[in-house]
Amino acid sequence: MTPSPHADALLDMLFPLWQFVIGIAVALFVVVATYRLAMRGPSRMRAAMLVTGAAIVGITVVGILSNRHA
Repeated sequence: MTPSPHADALLDMLFPLWQFVIGIAVALFVVVATYRLAMRGPSRMRAAMLVTGAAIVGITVVGILSNRHA
């Protein structure tokens, strides 16, 4: 059974709304986590920034390498 075109149109209109809701939830989590980390002091903040930066670089490298071999 194939879905009706009306159902597809409704999902296409709702999809950006769900992306927005997820984006707001992630942004809220990041703000709260950053605030709590900043309250713990500069040494932990520095370590957290280094770990986060390394993770971003690692994910970027893996993404680039996986796209080259695809």
